[in-house]
Parts: sequence; structure tokens; C-alpha cells
Amino acid sequence: MTPAHFTFSSAFILGLMGLAFHRTHLLSALLCLEGMMLSLFIALSVWALQLGTTGYSAAPMLLLAFSACEASAGLALLVATARTHGTDHLQSLNLLQC
Repeated sequence: MTPAHFTFSSAFILGLMGLAFHRTHLLSALLCLEGMMLSLFIALSVWALQLGTTGYSAAPMLLLAFSACEASAGLALLVATARTHGTDHLQSLNLLQC
């Protein structure tokens, strides 16, 4: 495994561990998701550059577009949660209650 692949893999794993173990605020969960998407974007871009074909060059842009949509939906949920519950703590959210 090259050092670049190790760096991208460890960045993704660290984001995943932060998402799994540090579930205090909704904003920290969204930041962990964005870190995971950023590491996937960079790894996919490097992979497309290493292959040298133009067929795979659209995949990083598609992933970046989905990442932007995910970020905007997450921020909309953060604002809605902060307005209705008064906080962004994940412990205050209850799925059984509207």
C-alpha cells in the first residue's frame, strides 16, 4: 500500500470512527460525513488520474455533486432541529416523537 493510499484510507476510517463514537452534536456528525466524502473524492480523483483514461474522470465530479447535496440537506436538518428542539444534541432527538 502506497503512502497516499494509506493516508486516504486512514482519513476515511478516522471520519467513520468519529461518526460512530463521537455522537454528541449533529454538527460534529455532519463534519465527520464531510471528511469521509472529501477523502473519497480525493482518492477517486487520484485513482482516475493514475488510470489515465477519460472514462473515469466524471466520477469524482459526480461524487462531489452528491457531497454538496448531502451537505445542504444536512445543514437544512441542522437548522430545522435547532429551531424545533433548541439544540443540536443528538440525545435530545427522539424518532418516536414528531
